[in-house]
Amino acid sequence: MFHNEHNPPHFHAEYQAQKGSFNFDGEMVNGSIKSNTAKRLIKEWALLHRNELEQNWEKAIQGKQIDRIAPLN
Repeated sequence: MFHNEHNPPHFHAEYQAQKGSFNFDGEMVNGSIKSNTAKRLIKEWALLHRNELEQNWEKAIQGKQIDRIAPLN
């Protein structure tokens, strides 16, 4: 997420120089990530961290510092 985010709520992910924007359900809404495995892992991560994503979204739109979210183990 970036501090100048815009609706709808989303986050950005990158895989092998391919980028995408994802909703908090982990569905790609924009981007060029082709790997189904990468998209599956991003979705898994998003579902595990949905509450943190929502909290960070609120912070981002208020211009506050967002928190780091742990990677998928």
